[in-house]
Amino acid sequence: MFVTTSYDPNAAQLAEARRLAGTLGGRCLQRRQMTLAQLRARFGDEDILVISKERLEYHHDGRQPLFFHPSTAAVRVKRLRNGEPDTLLALAGVRPGDRIVDCTAGLGSDAIVFAFAVGDEGTVVALESAAIPAFLLAEGLKSYHSDVPGLNEAMRRIQVHPVDHLTYLRGLPDDSCDVVYFDPMFRKPITESNSIRAIRGIADDRALSEEAVAEAKRVSRRCVVMKEHRDSMEFERLGFAVAHRSSTKIAYGVIRCS
Repeated sequence: MFVTTSYDPNAAQLAEARRLAGTLGGRCLQRRQMTLAQLRARFGDEDILVISKERLEYHHDGRQPLFFHPSTAAVRVKRLRNGEPDTLLALAGVRPGDRIVDCTAGLGSDAIVFAFAVGDEGTVVALESAAIPAFLLAEGLKSYHSDVPGLNEAMRRIQVHPVDHLTYLRGLPDDSCDVVYFDPMFRKPITESNSIRAIRGIADDRALSEEAVAEAKRVSRRCVVMKEHRDSMEFERLGFAVAHRSSTKIAYGVIRCS
């Protein structure tokens, strides 16, 4: 991988490019006026992290750029502030002060909503085993600025761990959190989703294991929740009772632990 900037970078962008290249073990290259295709041809690397004034973008030849954005979390937080319910929070029974482990955080949309709901006294741990999404998530949560009241504070509260969720769950004591959440890459993709298309092939696409669910049940005091395609057979395979099917091809399954 190499790290570069947009055209005509300022001093801060150049410094950030050097810092991130050191963090990722990559090369920091001056962009000058070269296109990304020209940089690839000249330096022989498909993976490029581009730093602009607005955001970090991960580029891999032939794929859509991947970058952090709160996405639907901003809309959902606005609705919560207006007193509207949120399906996921309601199914999980999320309360202020809860401890939640999001085992497959991706770029953190659900984790952000969880963090807003649990408040200052709660804890949200976001696990992401794939290196690039984990890196973009950690950096984005620290630096992204939103005008939605409470959203910035929620993002800053999330603890990101670039680790496999089964390894992390194995290390937790019994009954040590309130909710464990899984949003694995769907066995049946929703091809209309731009955000999913961008991350598919980069994120961990393994099916959720029975062992991971068993560990989640052991450590959760309240429930384990999984999001999947509404027609998925994963709910039955893993022992989840389907609690909600939406009109957008998404369904949630719940295992109650108490």
